[in-house]
Amino acid sequence: MMNLMHWRLMVAVADAENVTRAAERYGITQSGASQAISQMEDALGIKVFVRDRRTTTVTAAGQQVIGHARRMLAELEAIQHVAHAARAADTQRIRLASFPSVFAQLLPPILQAFERLHPHVEVISLHGTDEEVEHWLDSGSVDVGVVMNPSSERRAVMLGRDRWVLAAPLAQRIAGHVAGATVDIHAIVDQPFIVATGGCHLHGQTLVSQAGLRLSDIRMTVSDWSTAYALIEAGQGMAIVPASTLPTNLARLQILELAHPVYRTFGLVCSQQGGVSTAIRSLLDVVSATLVIADESAVA
Repeated sequence: MMNLMHWRLMVAVADAENVTRAAERYGITQSGASQAISQMEDALGIKVFVRDRRTTTVTAAGQQVIGHARRMLAELEAIQHVAHAARAADTQRIRLASFPSVFAQLLPPILQAFERLHPHVEVISLHGTDEEVEHWLDSGSVDVGVVMNPSSERRAVMLGRDRWVLAAPLAQRIAGHVAGATVDIHAIVDQPFIVATGGCHLHGQTLVSQAGLRLSDIRMTVSDWSTAYALIEAGQGMAIVPASTLPTNLARLQILELAHPVYRTFGLVCSQQGGVSTAIRSLLDVVSATLVIADESAVA
């Protein structure tokens, strides 16, 4: 029966052109090596070597056999290298931080795909505001985090982008707005307003401020999206919200597009130490392979 030692011995004999020296390499006797080679030649049904007192040479057919044996052993070594690297990666932990609802809606399918590929890597999920995630990344408290509107130099692996829209009570009339048309931020700054933050520093009020304007009638500030929509449906005010957070039932809401579209993007950013982790590189590979950047593919 041929085994890996037989194949290694055969390649060693071809390299050394001597059975004795090849046998010494693997700590076996010359007679044991000769017997093993004879058994392989019998199993193959061909002569691989021609032996005399001084040297051992490879036959023409043997050269092809040895060539295949070298490739087989090289592939085995590559397999062993992959297994070693996988074992090293699978002993690691990944500290992943993001906004709570991202874990609830966006990340689960990604993490499930990653777990199937790397079942022994432990992913520790940390929930925080976008500002907390940034602080954790800077301090090295987490390995990777979901960052809003990451700059290009941060080399983020993008998860998606999301447009901002205006959500208003169904019966509310907006001065100067024509049905079916987009709405300008200037037309809503004096309207009753619900500031919905979703736990993020970037929200409707900051978008208005960035436009050089100021909301004059803020009725309430809330961090939970469902609370915000309940207040809007009850006629308490309107809010600028991410489209991906809109409730399924819009029967009691009117959703208006902004005249000048504004988007927010999301991406996974590594901390300094996280960027050299084999496990995290594997996670980012899974993200890149399973996600296509598209509008409304992310949530806050």
